[in-house]
Amino acid sequence: MREGFIDVYRGEYVESKHRVHIAVVDFEGNELCQVGDIEQFVFGRSSMKPIQALSLIESGAADTYQFSEADISLACASHNGEAQHTERVHEILDRLHLTTDDLRCGTHAPRWDEAYRKIILEHREITQEYNNCSGKHSGMLATTLQMKADTNDYYKIEHPVQQHVLQIVSDMTETPTEEIRLGVDGCGLPVHAVPLKNLALAFAKLAQPKLLPEARQEAIHRVTNSMMHEPAMVGGTDRFCTDFMRVMDGAMFGKAGAEGVYCVGVKERGIGIALKVEDGNGRATSTGTLEVLKQLELISDEQLQQLDQYVHTEILNGRKEVVGKLVPRFQLECANIK
Repeated sequence: MREGFIDVYRGEYVESKHRVHIAVVDFEGNELCQVGDIEQFVFGRSSMKPIQALSLIESGAADTYQFSEADISLACASHNGEAQHTERVHEILDRLHLTTDDLRCGTHAPRWDEAYRKIILEHREITQEYNNCSGKHSGMLATTLQMKADTNDYYKIEHPVQQHVLQIVSDMTETPTEEIRLGVDGCGLPVHAVPLKNLALAFAKLAQPKLLPEARQEAIHRVTNSMMHEPAMVGGTDRFCTDFMRVMDGAMFGKAGAEGVYCVGVKERGIGIALKVEDGNGRATSTGTLEVLKQLELISDEQLQQLDQYVHTEILNGRKEVVGKLVPRFQLECANIK
């Protein structure tokens, strides 16, 4: 097993190291490349959102409640809580004849500082639309209404919506439902753990679903195209997911997950990439992901230049001076690359 690290430099000296595990799999299930342990079970966290969003499409809820591409992209989001996100959450809930009180994601301060400052200056309460998962929860409420199920407990694993999501996760990752390890995510919804290589497989299928049933193919195209056409909804200003998809311009889609997870689907090649930072520190994910794409020769020097702030993530001090950076130190172990 070849080990991999992201080294954290302070000045010219290595101060810390983040161990990384990486799986690269194609849509036929071939394991192409790896670093570290790709058999380990990993909670996909928010990287699972594009998979979970298939329930919104396949249930018919997206059509019934007129979800646009921006709405679907928001259902896959871990957003900043900017006005573009919170206003769209309200628009979706209005169509459902529900309010933010019907969300079960809980509250946290918006990630976007300007939105947080505005709340403080206006002496307003932080409400649930600012939760980075409010788009996913709004989509699940739509699915709940479509299924004519109870909206009060849509977040519980025994609810029809979560059972539908669980089956989709099982299908896409090729992991039997009884083997999927379940926990509770930060937003209160069930969170699924599968082997890292199976998470990469799911993203490969999202990238190239031609071996799947036609209805699933259509749902996948709708979800991934929405993310790539409306990347600002997935993250927002100065977020890697958003900037990455803008630069890749329809060639790839990516989604972060908490605790150091990042997944990419490469459309033309039908390749899925899943990266896990062992210590859970998300600061290493963009640097690691871009290094994988560089080693696979799937990203150009020009595209890397456009994403320069994420290539070697900088360490700043309190005066915003650069005092260090993150540098990848791993080599993919590859076989079966076509």
